[in-house]
Amino acid sequence: MDWNLLKSFAYVVKEGSLSAASRALNSTQPTIGRHIAILEEQFGFSLFTRSRDGLEPTEEALDLYPDVEAMLTRFDSFVRRLEGEKDEESGTVRIATSEVMGIEVLPDMLKKFHRAHPKIKIELSLSNKNENLLKRDADLAIRLNKPAQEALLAKFVGNVSVHFYAHKDYLKTYGTPKKLNELKDHVIIGPDREQVFLSALEKFGININREDCDFRLDNQVGQIELLRKGLGIGVMQKPLAKRSSALVAILEKEFQYQMPVWAVMHEDLRTNSRVRLVYNFLIEEFQKYTSVSSS
Repeated sequence: MDWNLLKSFAYVVKEGSLSAASRALNSTQPTIGRHIAILEEQFGFSLFTRSRDGLEPTEEALDLYPDVEAMLTRFDSFVRRLEGEKDEESGTVRIATSEVMGIEVLPDMLKKFHRAHPKIKIELSLSNKNENLLKRDADLAIRLNKPAQEALLAKFVGNVSVHFYAHKDYLKTYGTPKKLNELKDHVIIGPDREQVFLSALEKFGININREDCDFRLDNQVGQIELLRKGLGIGVMQKPLAKRSSALVAILEKEFQYQMPVWAVMHEDLRTNSRVRLVYNFLIEEFQKYTSVSSS
């Protein structure tokens, strides 16, 4: 089977239309459409149905997609590995990390790295779910917990302190809570369906539940932005909060959550010069970042 056919199929599922898939693959819409038609003829069933919003994958297509996507991931990993063995100063490195780290923290670091190594391309996989490095979903990762798999090379780079913060304009209007149990009397920015952090608060004797949160969203970058706009009290990493003089720490002594940061890569890539270059760079940069928490 022609590999390009499967690649076109995967991108039509991801992008939702032939035109969007053709742009993502730097191809043409007729070519992508022809690939889908060939696959449908080979498989003997339809892969997509047309709708008002574009192309909807059929049930059969959705069953096939995870396996095809896994093949794409492994193929990209294979290409990156070959590139790394050719030249440590060129090629692609895929980094997996959380949304907050990827959007709020990594850009400044990667700007510095790109200036020093302009031929190395960086792919970012941003998700609060851990990418499976054993399956080569990414080359390396910045994780907020220690990996359990023995086949991974992990380096603890430091702890990031997480505190409650509020904008000074909010505190001017609503006042500042003096005790943890006074938080419920304030406007709280918190999660919607994700309850992991609220469960962590219970260990500090803070009984805040979903109904106590006036603004609810699971996207942590969105939570931070609401906090920055002065909508209420929320949690934030100390190094991020210190970038703005308008943010004030709340009950800093009463509540301090230490979040460990680990740099992780597959041990098979330890000899890949390019990946190791990025890995060592991120270790150094995140050691500087986490050191702000102790200051």
